Amino acid sequence: MFGSRLVIMDEPTAALGVKESRQVLDLIRRIRDRGLPVVLISHDMPQVFEIADRIHVHRLGRRAAVVSPENASMSQVVSLMTGALRPGDADAPRDLVDQ
Repeated sequence: MFGSRLVIMDEPTAALGVKESRQVLDLIRRIRDRGLPVVLISHDMPQVFEIADRIHVHRLGRRAAVVSPENASMSQVVSLMTGALRPGDADAPRDLVDQ
């Protein structure tokens, strides 16, 4: 991480227990609080909603939407990921940015 301007973590808690996962999330917060951007790639929606300030939802290799965790539910985000919900649908999050 020396000299880094961006930290990318791909499923960093996938094989960890509860205590170790908490340590990783705390590390992400500390990195973010230092002013470094962190890209977290994860399917663990509770962790994503706990740590993210912006969620980029991808479907079939393309960005489907960008939402704020404060204005979207986990159900909406999963629906966007699976294609059950599309940008512009009545049930889509209100701050949805169609990509």
